[in-house]
Amino acid sequence: MNDLPTQPVSAARRARVVQEQAELVATTRVGAYQHLTLSSPGVAGLARPGQFVALAVGDESSGTLLRRSFSIHKVTPGPSSDGAGGTVEIVVSAVGAGTRWITSRQVHDRIDVVGPVGRAFPLPTAPVPCVLVGGGYGSAPLFWLAGELRERGCTVDIVLGAASEDRLFGVLEARRSCDGVTVTTDDGSAGVQGWVSDVLPDVIDRRGAGVVYACGPMGMLRAVSDVAAAHGAVAQVAVEEAMACGIGICMTCVMPVVGSDGLTRMVRSCVEGPVFRGDRVRWDAVTATGAVVPPDAVGAPRAVTR
Repeated sequence: MNDLPTQPVSAARRARVVQEQAELVATTRVGAYQHLTLSSPGVAGLARPGQFVALAVGDESSGTLLRRSFSIHKVTPGPSSDGAGGTVEIVVSAVGAGTRWITSRQVHDRIDVVGPVGRAFPLPTAPVPCVLVGGGYGSAPLFWLAGELRERGCTVDIVLGAASEDRLFGVLEARRSCDGVTVTTDDGSAGVQGWVSDVLPDVIDRRGAGVVYACGPMGMLRAVSDVAAAHGAVAQVAVEEAMACGIGICMTCVMPVVGSDGLTRMVRSCVEGPVFRGDRVRWDAVTATGAVVPPDAVGAPRAVTR
């Protein structure tokens, strides 16, 4: 199952990115997070599950240099073929000045949006049992993905994990859109006490899953990738490496990934990712503060000998 056929997004479509002034049409508190709906027809007409948007922070008098990137929760295409009237939904955790500014926006405010950016989740070309794994609000893009998979005849189980019940996102929606739902929390306040990696082996084996899709903290993605490989499934993971520009220019989100030729290269999470095969990410070089360059990577500095 390590070479399960998938349907990639065409290079032409992946390269199409727009910038527009999106109107905030709805904002709702959901547990520890803010759920925002933006009128962004250009992005809505192009986006696929797994891609993200980069939002400018601040206005003319308070602008911040770096954008903030968020996975697309779902889109509603507009009535016309060019997506006119479409909306884009994101989920934001207000942890710093930038995200607090975004979550404080009011309905009818305008936000500068660039998107859709990045590589989408590849989809199976034939029906196959799938397991989706989300950590915290990292589960946001998985519900749109679940719908796409079920339209292709795939059975879909989802595992949602978080530190506590208020940090979970989408449990009720998961029960409506998936064939099976498992919830874990670190403190036991909801579902099974423990981590998603504790329950994942049983879910994979019970369904005979061939693909595991995951989005969440990097430590969780590493564990999910290890479990999937041990149980004969392909992991497709949307990484959460810190992104500064969000469009492939600044090179701050690079991480080591093994290519089809077996060589490790430092690639940009925002453009070549954020979705990678879990068994090709060099997790040994991913630290809590970011990725380091493995000594065997293409272009890595070599020790000078005299």
